[in-house]
Amino acid sequence: MAAWFIPALKAVLPHVGTIISAAAPAFTKKRLEEAANQTLLLQQQIGELQAAATQNAAHIKELAAQLQDTVAALEQAAAVAEARLRRVYRVSVVAVALSFAAVVLVGVFAW
Repeated sequence: MAAWFIPALKAVLPHVGTIISAAAPAFTKKRLEEAANQTLLLQQQIGELQAAATQNAAHIKELAAQLQDTVAALEQAAAVAEARLRRVYRVSVVAVALSFAAVVLVGVFAW
């Protein structure tokens, strides 16, 4: 079994109940005895759908804010990584130049 699987499972298992309860049908179902009073049932279902749409809009706004924060953090991390890459590139160019100079000096003194 993969080493990452058990910690991932431990992280997910406490939330399974919440996920199942959120995924369960939350809307009023049409029953046979309620068929006579369809107008009230229809109004109740419309109200539930409007409430669900409002809740979804709030969740979308929250997710958009989180995504914006994540993108900003990624941009900052990319800038830091780019600066480090430039520094490593400069160090490697200096190292190549010094090694070339060392090879030339060895060639001069060896002759």
